[in-house]
Amino acid sequence: MPEPIRWGKRGAEPSDAVEPATILLHKPVGFDAIAGNMPAVALVKDDARWADDPSGIEPLKRHFQRLTPLVPLDNDASGLMVFTQDGRIWRRLTEDVDTIEQEFVVEVSGEIAPYGLSRLSHGLQFNGRTLPPCRVSWQNEIRLRFALKGVQSGQLRDMCAQVGLGVVAIRRLRIGKVGLAKMPVGAWRYLPVGERF
Repeated sequence: MPEPIRWGKRGAEPSDAVEPATILLHKPVGFDAIAGNMPAVALVKDDARWADDPSGIEPLKRHFQRLTPLVPLDNDASGLMVFTQDGRIWRRLTEDVDTIEQEFVVEVSGEIAPYGLSRLSHGLQFNGRTLPPCRVSWQNEIRLRFALKGVQSGQLRDMCAQVGLGVVAIRRLRIGKVGLAKMPVGAWRYLPVGERF
């Protein structure tokens, strides 16, 4: 059987024996995760691959086609984004997403209200529903670390506003067990076999 044609070589790739790709991107602020004028998927190009990608996967042209974005991230937030061609990953991150913990660092301004940290962890509402308990802690004097499930668009900003804090920046560090590590903003890497959300 001929070897698959690698990125940048002429000719078509064989239609069989190519595993579907899942790509992890460190999305910059200003790019749209799912739909919009500035789609984050446009950043997934061969030359933007993280130099320290540990996956060992050889890029193929096919890996950059029909990528489905999963687990939305607001336009004004940065951090981990997932694009996949793999139906198993799609099911995991759509059907089970509310059971998967996500971790964020939120840079804030202002003075937190009395018992604000406790209220952030338990007892706030968003879009008319009581939010489930989550873990919130100070990373330093201006950054809060959130670990929560079922997060919705705008939720972190709203939670902070309810305890008197403004939001300066939001960055998603982790979805389940998969994290950004030291991947720079705008770079991407493959999700290797064995790394699971």
